[in-house]
Amino acid sequence: MTKIAVVYFSQYRGHTEVLADYIRKGADSVGGVTVVVVSVEEVEDHWNDLHQADAIVFGTPTYVGSIAAKFKEFIEKLAGEVWLKRVWTGKLAGGFTCSAGQSGDKLNCLQQLVVFAAQMGMIWVSVPVLGGKYSSKGGDNDINRLGGYIGVMAQANIDEGPDTAPPQSDRATAEIYGAHIAKTARELCEGRKVLQSGTQATFEGRPKNLTETFGG
Repeated sequence: MTKIAVVYFSQYRGHTEVLADYIRKGADSVGGVTVVVVSVEEVEDHWNDLHQADAIVFGTPTYVGSIAAKFKEFIEKLAGEVWLKRVWTGKLAGGFTCSAGQSGDKLNCLQQLVVFAAQMGMIWVSVPVLGGKYSSKGGDNDINRLGGYIGVMAQANIDEGPDTAPPQSDRATAEIYGAHIAKTARELCEGRKVLQSGTQATFEGRPKNLTETFGG
């Protein structure tokens, strides 16, 4: 079975968690795939789920034009053994984010996620669908209405809860993206089986961080 992990942080009103669930829903729709969703606040109990995944999708709200501090804290846990031993090299990666503003500098947030994935030797998967609202006939009901291609960009009104925000179009975009990553990961896994070219290091348990690895 191809394994997909969604690891995310969500705090204010839970909007980013909504996207994580729709990423999961999309990935779950693909045959031969299993999905696990992990909050960074519970990651200590799920390290093996991440190590064993064929694709990892990262999710964080965009706070002040950047990733949330709690998500960055998770990323820095990778800076020791996961980075040094190339534990996640060859895995697929993707990302999603949400902000209150139509822009909110979400692009900067997603670009940071791409760099984090590259530092780990991962292979980034972009959004497959054309951006919406490109003409006078477009609107907020369009799939990929914010025109994000690096990863899923969503917008949630600051005064609305997760029952209504982000809107259905953003949720549908996340679902499509989750299915796309799952299909791509399954195809990659099948190809590697045929070629007998497994590239991932074997690792179990909590990885040492930078200080534990190098001292100081």
